Amino acid sequence: MRPDLLQSLAARVAERERADLLRRARTLDATRGVRVRIDGRELLNFCSNDYLGLAQDPRIIKALRDAANECGVGSTAAHLVCGHHREHARLEEALCEWTGRDAALLFSSGWLANLGTMQALLDRSGVCVQDKLNHASLLDAAQLSGAALKRYPHNDVMGAARQLESAGEKPALLATDGVFSMDGDAAPLRELASLCKHEGATLMVDDAHGLGVLGPHGAGSVGEAGLSQPDAPVLMATLGKALGCMGAFVVGSHALIEGLTQFARTFVYTTAMPPVLAAAAYEAVRIAREEDWRREQLRALIVRFRAGATQLGLPLMDSTTAIQPIVLGDVEHAVQASHALERSGFLVTAIRAPTVPASKARLRVTLSAAHDATDVDRLLDALAQLPRHAIT
Repeated sequence: MRPDLLQSLAARVAERERADLLRRARTLDATRGVRVRIDGRELLNFCSNDYLGLAQDPRIIKALRDAANECGVGSTAAHLVCGHHREHARLEEALCEWTGRDAALLFSSGWLANLGTMQALLDRSGVCVQDKLNHASLLDAAQLSGAALKRYPHNDVMGAARQLESAGEKPALLATDGVFSMDGDAAPLRELASLCKHEGATLMVDDAHGLGVLGPHGAGSVGEAGLSQPDAPVLMATLGKALGCMGAFVVGSHALIEGLTQFARTFVYTTAMPPVLAAAAYEAVRIAREEDWRREQLRALIVRFRAGATQLGLPLMDSTTAIQPIVLGDVEHAVQASHALERSGFLVTAIRAPTVPASKARLRVTLSAAHDATDVDRLLDALAQLPRHAIT
């Protein structure tokens, strides 16, 4: 008898529940800056990706409302049919100027951007070399492209070189996160760019967690590394993290963007993001570029948190970005610590397998320019009250 797929799925869910790895969405009843209300309680949020504190900026909200009054909500079609509005075009131009690239293409999400880009660039004749800690969308995109996927140890340039050398003369794409979402550290982009140039490979950077935070005026980790368009020919970033909006984009040469326009199926066959979101993101880009004080505030909070956490003996990772993981190892300890922090008034999610290795469960603390020093100090005080066996 043929196995029942729904029963098999239910069995997998049950197994995850037994291992204390079951995940459920929490419903936020209200959000006010870095404070959220869940089940009637106000919590100080230390696990969002709103790094610059822009998600509720009144200027961005006004831009969205004004656009909605003028052009409605939905784009009504894919970009290549009749869904490409002037708000989209204006946003693409702003993203090119910000990142120093020739052309841009909008996608409805980072997943769609990575999937579409890799499937346009790669096929079964090619090889994709990736950092082992890359975001799941990069890994899935490579596998779905049909190319051979070769992974190297985290941030190991020599390991990446060995994988490229083993690919022989096959077309090769080396893909890496700019900032790694669960560890918070940055990729060695200058060294990887040099390697790609030497090996004739193409470098692709997913800068979802770097854009807005790093680099001159927030241009991202590629800008921080001083890399030009020829150095990093394929650059993807999202609009839903530091910019506080939704969607994603790829920037690069005119040839790259023309190719993606023709062959990136997740662009061609997907309804365009609502023009109201493009209008909001355009305003967010303007603010992020001009208001360097947000990055300065964020950097000061990162230094303050790391200094305090070090004094407490917390097991920090080697991160200087807004992502500050506290690796507790044991799943039960991570979950208990998250619950204890919530009882103290803080929202800090426990990150467990399969998102991170089973032995490296953690609290993923993220900081925002919307936090202040008192917020950070209160969190440190709460962390200090956790049972010592859970955090050492």
